[in-house]
Amino acid sequence: MKRVLFVCSQNRLRSPTAEQIFSTYPGLDVASAGLNHDAESPLTNEMVAWADIIFVMERAHRHKLQQRFRAAMRGKRIVCLEIPDKYEFMDPSLVGLLRAKVPRHLPSGLG
Repeated sequence: MKRVLFVCSQNRLRSPTAEQIFSTYPGLDVASAGLNHDAESPLTNEMVAWADIIFVMERAHRHKLQQRFRAAMRGKRIVCLEIPDKYEFMDPSLVGLLRAKVPRHLPSGLG
């Protein structure tokens, strides 16, 4: 079972959409969080340590993640999806982008 964490700013639109989509994929244990302090589910060191693969939506998220969670990040794989903050929760365009971009970064046979 691979543990996959999706991260955006507020954990209200992009990362919860990704969590919902990929939570049904066999072989994946999925969670989502936000980097802002007032996020729906703020990212913690424990969440970072839990994850095998971390997907961030923007380059700025990768930078914040590496700055704030440096110790927990050792040996973690981070993938930047380059998905801007312009989509609503479960927006069909966002769902399409996630389905096109995420599976190629998962181990073969998963996703």
